[in-house]
Amino acid sequence: MPRVSAAQSVLESGVPLPAVATARFAIGAVVRHRLFDFRGIVFDVDPVFANSDEWYEAIPEDVRPPKDQPFYHLLAENAESSYVAYVSQQNLLPDDSDEPIDHPAIDGMFDTLADGRYRLRRELRH
Repeated sequence: MPRVSAAQSVLESGVPLPAVATARFAIGAVVRHRLFDFRGIVFDVDPVFANSDEWYEAIPEDVRPPKDQPFYHLLAENAESSYVAYVSQQNLLPDDSDEPIDHPAIDGMFDTLADGRYRLRRELRH
């Protein structure tokens, strides 16, 4: 019996494959939220939504982003605190302020800020 890949079986079943999502922001990019007043550094990217249903349902329906887009893990900061944020691609913009981010986890992940981007520490690069 010949082996059939998952992609082949999906195509043969007539069910379309999902569109390929392309991440706009790379690891180390400094971004800001489109609606809320916070900035952050990208430290991980999910090609599509990969958080809990409970987290997703907590977002007000009128601003809830589609799941079929990249979602970014950020070392985030606002005027009051620093935290980790999970944000859809549609809600992020490049931050061109050239201001550093003040987050306690930066030193464990990144070396320096250069040309508007943080460089991942050598030991964390593949």
